[in-house]
Amino acid sequence: MSNLIPQEVIENKIYLIRGQKVMLDKDLALLYDIPTKVLVQAVKRNASRFPYDFMLALTGQEVMNLRSQFVTSSWGGRRYQPYAFTEQGVAMLSSVLNSERAIQVNIAIMRAFVRLKTIISTHKELAHKLKELEAKIEKHDEDIHSIFEAIRQLMAPPPEPPRRKIGFRQD
Repeated sequence: MSNLIPQEVIENKIYLIRGQKVMLDKDLALLYDIPTKVLVQAVKRNASRFPYDFMLALTGQEVMNLRSQFVTSSWGGRRYQPYAFTEQGVAMLSSVLNSERAIQVNIAIMRAFVRLKTIISTHKELAHKLKELEAKIEKHDEDIHSIFEAIRQLMAPPPEPPRRKIGFRQD
């Protein structure tokens, strides 16, 4: 199955909506090789399996934001807002679709989610290390500035001693 659906194709269909990584119903239907209508009907028949944290109905604004990302609308004349499925919602889809392809596609999708989690955790670790390095550099910058200031002070000519008034002494 991984030969039929390259990992990159799946990863490119994972979006960040409301702070969650999700996949859209139309993209999932395409991967499962079924019409979006069939996928949505299966979900509606099994609504109790898809609580709010497994599946989101997108708002009009979210749909517009996604359309602007796609540049052209490939959504057609849908009469309802698209659904977005979280990782757990995608896992649940294999049980309601109940086909061998659904199982194999879900395995590939789960691997994509795991890979993205690994990449994100690596980025967080790198960001943390970068922040530590920046703090060290700032400290070094302060130290270097102090060293240059000390060198400038050493290089500056000594101040001229105050002039003594030469005059006659009167006793």
